[in-house]
Amino acid sequence: MERLPVDLQYLPPDKQREPDADIRKMLIEAIMLLTATAPGRQQVRNQGAYLILRELHSWEPEPDVQVTCEKLIQVLIGDEPEPGMENLLEVQVPEGVERQLQHLDQQEQHTQEQPEELAPEPQAEGATPT
Repeated sequence: MERLPVDLQYLPPDKQREPDADIRKMLIEAIMLLTATAPGRQQVRNQGAYLILRELHSWEPEPDVQVTCEKLIQVLIGDEPEPGMENLLEVQVPEGVERQLQHLDQQEQHTQEQPEELAPEPQAEGATPT
């Protein structure tokens, strides 16, 4: 906790999280951009962002925002890229790998968008299905 900025260590009890899920997601994505370079990742880590993201992730009701939060957490807790790949915005992803990752993202989005299937209603004895 002592790694957090002082303003965040002593928040009043009536302080509320941002109510708009889109804004929460944009803020996480902005932090993700800050982590594109090795010095940026180190600065974000030094400010205790992981602790905040961990709490946000456990609270977050929106699956889309949770996924974005998970991606940022992976960048923060993951190993540093090898030399020559320190800037994550400049990394060249092979075309086949990129297609595979996009396909996985689409599957994940499709799974999250599908409503739970309802069980068929039981019918009275002797009734014929319509």
